[in-house]
Amino acid sequence: MPSIDTLLIAADSTLRTLSGASHSARAYPAVGGAAVPPLDESQRRLSGALMRVNHVGEICAQAMYTAQSVTARDPALRGLFAHAAREESDHLNWTQRRLRELNARTSLLSPLWYAGAFGIGLLAGRAGDAVSLGFVVETERQVEQHLEHHLQRLPNADLASRAVVRQMKDDEARHGASAQAAGATRLPAPVRWAMRLAARVMTTTAHRI
Repeated sequence: MPSIDTLLIAADSTLRTLSGASHSARAYPAVGGAAVPPLDESQRRLSGALMRVNHVGEICAQAMYTAQSVTARDPALRGLFAHAAREESDHLNWTQRRLRELNARTSLLSPLWYAGAFGIGLLAGRAGDAVSLGFVVETERQVEQHLEHHLQRLPNADLASRAVVRQMKDDEARHGASAQAAGATRLPAPVRWAMRLAARVMTTTAHRI
């Protein structure tokens, strides 16, 4: 059973994530925060939609890591999840800030995304630490691909969003590598396919809602 302290930390993380009160321990990657040259309206809308999807991804990451830290058997593994969650909190803050700069909103379904990802994290954690780490490896691999796709789609002029996404991509690769080194097991193909399908539903929906 998780300790009271662990449960309180998880509850605090949930409230901070859903209330938009996340903080960044690292500097904002987009110096100045504004695109140079300025974006036209169609570019601004595209960047806003893509960064909204990225913000939802960070909400899901917070939920998943929080749930996995609650269910982790190994204290060292709990620390690994907590460290990754802190860096994902930076991402959450950066994407939220960039959305404000683009005059774009966050997803209206954020609580739903959080609940779904939290449930997945609980299931992964209950299946054992190696499986839980396997979910991290596969999730981060898919997120890396997703962020690379966004770098191809973002307007060339949107230097700010590009800087944020590049730093996020580097961090996700490191999280996946750390999970692999910690003893992750490879997930069965049907599980990986289901994760990919769920991610596609989320990204398609969050692009608009």
